[in-house]
Amino acid sequence: IGRLVVEKITTSVARISENIDKCLYLGNIDAKRDWGHARDYVEGMWMMLQHDTPDDYVLATGETHTVREFVEKAFAVVGTTIKWVGETGTVKEIGVDANDESRVLVRIDPQYFRPTEVELLLGDPTKAKRDFGWSAQTKFEDLVREMVEEDLKMVRGGYRPECENH
Repeated sequence: IGRLVVEKITTSVARISENIDKCLYLGNIDAKRDWGHARDYVEGMWMMLQHDTPDDYVLATGETHTVREFVEKAFAVVGTTIKWVGETGTVKEIGVDANDESRVLVRIDPQYFRPTEVELLLGDPTKAKRDFGWSAQTKFEDLVREMVEEDLKMVRGGYRPECENH
C-alpha cells in the first residue's frame, strides 16, 4: 500500500506509543520536503480565485524539513526523544528511545528507498504573497503535532471527524 511518508510516520508513532507496533521502517530520512497544512493551501486557493487576474502561483511554506526532523517532532508529541545511532545516512543508522537505548524505534530499510528520489522539494510562495497576501500560517511543529494527535485518537478508538453531527 502506497502511503505518504508523513502519514506512515504519524500513524506508526501513534501505534508505537500505544504498544501496538514496535518500530517504524523508513527509507531516506535525510530527504528534504516543504510540508504545509491543507487548511493553509485551501485558503490560498480561495484567495487565488478572488484575484482579478488569472495566473500561476505556487503555494508552499518556503521552508524545508527532513524526514528525520519530522520523525523527531512526531515522537516528541508522545513524549519520546529519538537518539540516532550508527552510521549516519546509511541503513546501519537507527533511531532509539533516548531514555532506553535498547528500544529501537526507527530502522532504515532499503526497500523504502526510491530509485528516483528527489533530495530537495521546496516551493517559493513569494508571488502569492506579493499578489494577494497569502502565506502559510501553520508552523511545522503544529502540523506534526496535529497529525499525531489525530492518529492517536484513531488508534485509541476515539476518533470523531470534526464535521460529525453538523
